[in-house]
Amino acid sequence: MILVTGVSGSLGGLVLAGLRAQTDLEVVAGSSSGDGTTTRRLDFDDPATLAEGFRGADVLVFISAGYAEDDVVLARHGAVVDAATAAGVRHVIYTSLAGSASSATIAVPHRWTESRLAAAPFEVTVLRNGLYTEVPVGLALAAAESTAATGVFAAAFGDGRISVVAREDLADIAVRVAAEADRDLRAGSGNRHAGRTYELEGVDSLSGADIAEALGAALGRPVRYQDMALTDVRNGLSGSGLQPYQIGHTLSLFSNLKAGFLHAAGGDLRTLLPAPPRRVHDQIAAAITTPATIGN
Repeated sequence: MILVTGVSGSLGGLVLAGLRAQTDLEVVAGSSSGDGTTTRRLDFDDPATLAEGFRGADVLVFISAGYAEDDVVLARHGAVVDAATAAGVRHVIYTSLAGSASSATIAVPHRWTESRLAAAPFEVTVLRNGLYTEVPVGLALAAAESTAATGVFAAAFGDGRISVVAREDLADIAVRVAAEADRDLRAGSGNRHAGRTYELEGVDSLSGADIAEALGAALGRPVRYQDMALTDVRNGLSGSGLQPYQIGHTLSLFSNLKAGFLHAAGGDLRTLLPAPPRRVHDQIAAAITTPATIGN
């Protein structure tokens, strides 16, 4: 049986739907908001729910539980490893962070979790997911109104590029790995994904100038890119309503971007996907609709 955690989030929901579409698999959902009937209650902040929640699972798709300070995330992930060990889970598939972002602060709990999983008694596959396409899309949408007025897209990219990947592509790979691992376990054959770490970097990368060009096409006017200082970014984020740890992570990503660290050289994405990766530029173009809708 395959158990998918975090199904209330978009990645977990996509993985659950993809696995349930395959009729030869027994698939169970888990979430902190689970009702105990259609969805098992798995609250990473309440480890007592995990022992029962993991019962009977052979393959655990462990969607990382961020959105908190690092010590909270470490406690959550440590509880998952302990509970999976106690429940006799045979294979854990963990959604980690791509190698290109290893210098960013958001990488710390992921690398710690990878280390804990490597020391556990079950088989492990690490899916090092690239940054989501929503990162540049969100920047473009947030800047669309001011860019329409000024003809300038301002962001803290420096001369760097950011490699991003569609969440749907990452879900497709998680579905493939989980399904094949489960079938291998049931067949008693060697688990083809055991002990593997897959780098799922985006094959598309974007610069500030690329986003400016996409905005210009949507707005029907020339748009130029203007670099921002990190100090200006910090000042802008201070009144944004973000939690302090979120501001720190955001600044760290922009710092890595300026340093040129977020551009990936390659990876396993094309090898594991059944079709060519979704194009980032297409998703940006779809998100930025028409000048008439910007600012309305």
